[in-house]
Amino acid sequence: MPKFEECLQRLEKIVDELEKGNVPLERAIKLFEEGVQLSNSCRQELEAAEGKVEILLKQNGKLQAEPFEPSTERAEAKL
Repeated sequence: MPKFEECLQRLEKIVDELEKGNVPLERAIKLFEEGVQLSNSCRQELEAAEGKVEILLKQNGKLQAEPFEPSTERAEAKL
């Protein structure tokens, strides 16, 4: 199974190709189907990661929900 980042990059390429509008219908349908599969894979990985984070935050048998706030440095590094 491809990694999350690989799925996301491929999904972005598919979206770019479809947005250009020069894709024959049959190719567009195949790209759309691949995009749906990639989207589902990404969603499953995110849900699994969320579950792991919840387990790590669990203390004394109670889940202490804490909002995830990425640091400013990380957000700026991705720009």
